[in-house]
Amino acid sequence: MQAADLLGTSAGTLTTLAFLPQVLKTWKSKSAKDISSVMFLLFSLGVLLWLVYGFAIGALPIILANTVTLVLALAIIVMKIRYK
Repeated sequence: MQAADLLGTSAGTLTTLAFLPQVLKTWKSKSAKDISSVMFLLFSLGVLLWLVYGFAIGALPIILANTVTLVLALAIIVMKIRYK
């Protein structure tokens, strides 16, 4: 793995893992009332575009990180809707 790919993979891993505590907290508390729906929808759209960009340039670190981040962000949106 080249240094740039290692850097990208590390950055993607850290920013993706940053969402895990929120997902777990929302799931355990069954409450998402303080989470902004608009923010997470815009964020998810941005992550989706990053994912498409990753595929367009064939960058595996971008593809992997944004796939997992999109799943976590969408999980929060689903819980926001479900736990109303």
